Amino acid sequence: MKTSITTGKISTRDMVSLRLENQLCFAIYSASLAMTKLYRPFLLELNLTYPQYVVMMALWQRDAVTVSALGEQVALDSGTLTPMLKRLEALGFISRIRNPQDEREVHIRLTSAGAKLQKAAAVMHDKIACASDCSSTDRKVLTKALQQLRASLQASIQS
Repeated sequence: MKTSITTGKISTRDMVSLRLENQLCFAIYSASLAMTKLYRPFLLELNLTYPQYVVMMALWQRDAVTVSALGEQVALDSGTLTPMLKRLEALGFISRIRNPQDEREVHIRLTSAGAKLQKAAAVMHDKIACASDCSSTDRKVLTKALQQLRASLQASIQS
């Protein structure tokens, strides 16, 4: 972007590129807000927040994982994940078990109550899919594109 240091003027082309409706970041951000608002009433019934739901989905996919492996899967650091796991444990959805050979390593397991939530979540998923007004194929393509975008952005951050 070319900006005159002395006048602070931006070219017309650059002004168009800075319009909110032309920003990929805003499209993703506002779509994420809308998606989270759509999930909220369903998640209230399950007594979960959206980040807790993400963790539960990861555990339904692969139970009995370490906190670090879970954090990698859901893209959360341990400072964010640990308090969330304590809340999920207090709700009776998971158990946290320290490795007796290495006290620093904590394994997360679903309880029977946590496993039962998966059935209710499947019904919720169908309702959310209908609200998206996208075909199954379109949702898969969009999901794949966003996953590739996230990978590219993360690679840029790490370089």
